[in-house]
Amino acid sequence: MTELQLRMRQLRMYMGDADGHFDRHLEDAVRWYQWARGITSDPSGVYGTATRTSLESETSPP
Repeated sequence: MTELQLRMRQLRMYMGDADGHFDRHLEDAVRWYQWARGITSDPSGVYGTATRTSLESETSPP
């Protein structure tokens, strides 16, 4: 989860701590990301394959 948090921080969609916990703030950030990118193949708020692929395509490895 730390990598997800750091990638979301690169896009300024998550500003919380990169502590490896999938809390409500990170879930909200993932939902926002999915909405902004039109990702509907993963359940809302779930960091699935489509969300990961999209996020990795527009961010650099932390």
